[in-house]
Formats: sequence, structure tokens, C-alpha cells
Amino acid sequence: VQVLSPMHKNPCGVQNLNKILQQYMNPPSSNKPEVNIPGNVLRVGDKVMQIRNNYEKEVFNGDIGRVIRVESKAVTVAYPERPEGDHVTYAQSELEELQLAYAMSVHKSQGSEYPNVILLMVPSHYIMLQRNLLYTAVTRAKKQVLVVGTKTAVRTAVENDKTRRRYSLLAERLQESSDIF
Repeated sequence: VQVLSPMHKNPCGVQNLNKILQQYMNPPSSNKPEVNIPGNVLRVGDKVMQIRNNYEKEVFNGDIGRVIRVESKAVTVAYPERPEGDHVTYAQSELEELQLAYAMSVHKSQGSEYPNVILLMVPSHYIMLQRNLLYTAVTRAKKQVLVVGTKTAVRTAVENDKTRRRYSLLAERLQESSDIF
């Protein structure tokens, strides 16, 4: 099961959900060593995600694994989907490359599929409630999707087919660079 949320920082956002789900799915125990990472604690059994490419270790942004060993200066993660071998050991200085993955953003889930998906859709996600985001989230599920939230939030997403326009000044920058050459 993969929990998805449109946002990171929000009571129903990824960061808060990961803390809550970790307490339920993998609570602290005297026989489980722990290590602190920015904003969280990792312990043996935690579901984690690599959040940036590490070519040396051959793990890449979005790879999902489980913590199998926590030592004072290292954490080992099993990545069952890796063809190169499934165990990767991270030094203390590399732990910022990991984050809990009980919940993840819809954006991070793009390109992946999961047997079952739980999608949170609440009005406080209003800025992200768009049809394309809902479509992306629902199509991550191979078997079943459960939408948890309000009818209002789902209706808002279904009815909102306008993507937020970005003002990057790209056209102006391209024009300026073409004037140079």
C-alpha cells in the first residue's frame, strides 16, 4: 500500500503523514536501533526513499527500500527492485539522501505503480486540487485506490482542469540568448 498526498507541509501532507504512519507501522522499541535524519528518525524496518541520485552507490531519486540495519555511523537499506544487488550502506553524512516513504507526494509517485493506493484529498490542499493531479494519483494504483477526504475536495479537483501557469520568463530569456548569437 502506498499513501499519496498532494502536498508536503500540511496536517495531511507527506511530512506529517510519514511521522504518524511510522508510529503506527514501525513504532519505537528498545530492540530497534535508531538514527536521526533531517526532520525524522530512521529505525530498522522503516520504508524509505532515495531523494537524489547517487551514481556511486547506483541508487536513484525515487528508489524505495527498507532499513535493515542501523549502526552508530551507518544505515543499510535493502532495495528489492534493484537489479545490481539489493543492499546499500549509507554513511552518516549520506543519510540526508533518505526520507521516510510511508507517504509520498503525488509528484514523487509519477512513473511508479503500486498494487494499492490511498490518496488524501482535503480542502486544505486547495492550491494543488487539479484534475491532472487526481488523474496521476489514481493511475498509480494497479488494483485498487481509496480516496480519503471530502467530496468537496474531490469535486474541486475534478472540476479544475486549469494547470497553474508558471511565470519563468523563459521566452524572454530565449529571446535574449538568441540576440547574443
